[in-house]
Amino acid sequence: MPILEVIALDAQDAVAAQAGGADRLELVADMASDGLTPSVATFKEVLASVDIPVRVMLRDAKGFAPADLKQLRRAAAELREAGATEFVLGFLDAGGEIDEGVTLNLAAELEGCAWTFHRALDNSNDVFRSWATVQTLGCDTVLAAGSAKGVEDGIENLKELVAQAPPALLVGGGLQARHVPELLAAGVNGFHVGSAVRPSGWDSPVDSASVREWVNRLV
Repeated sequence: MPILEVIALDAQDAVAAQAGGADRLELVADMASDGLTPSVATFKEVLASVDIPVRVMLRDAKGFAPADLKQLRRAAAELREAGATEFVLGFLDAGGEIDEGVTLNLAAELEGCAWTFHRALDNSNDVFRSWATVQTLGCDTVLAAGSAKGVEDGIENLKELVAQAPPALLVGGGLQARHVPELLAAGVNGFHVGSAVRPSGWDSPVDSASVREWVNRLV
């Protein structure tokens, strides 16, 4: 069955997403920076509020290179100690290729955890070459739009990528309702939304009715 992952910023978002039928959360902070690592306190509040899986972002700067890898590793360890078992991460080097060294360095803190390689793939030099690299890194999921411009521009690439699984393809980044039938027909069964379930954008909380509408689209 298709799954719906919803971006949450706090426990209020998490509760609304679960009430709407979301299958999983991606917990982040600071969407003005495209999503950074949340605090341990926020993670604990979310964990105590819902019983669906929570994937926690490991990212400390806008863009696709870490500002302080050692601090990110400490954050990962602290989040694991607080009960996190699923994460989201992924980095590019200065040349626009998947930064295997940095990604694996941080992933070393996550032994035994499931994790998603995020949209760094879309912003790399070549999404197909990068997919082949990501397949070797140990993630179980790749969050992608198929293009840095979003799903509208990348949908044909997504149709090709889904056929190359594993890892599983989770489609997000400018995802709109009208894209869903075409993606389902191509075999995509993972969908990721953020602002699409916030009627007034990122300044408003997740709306459970909007989440339910998305869930119903995937049936």
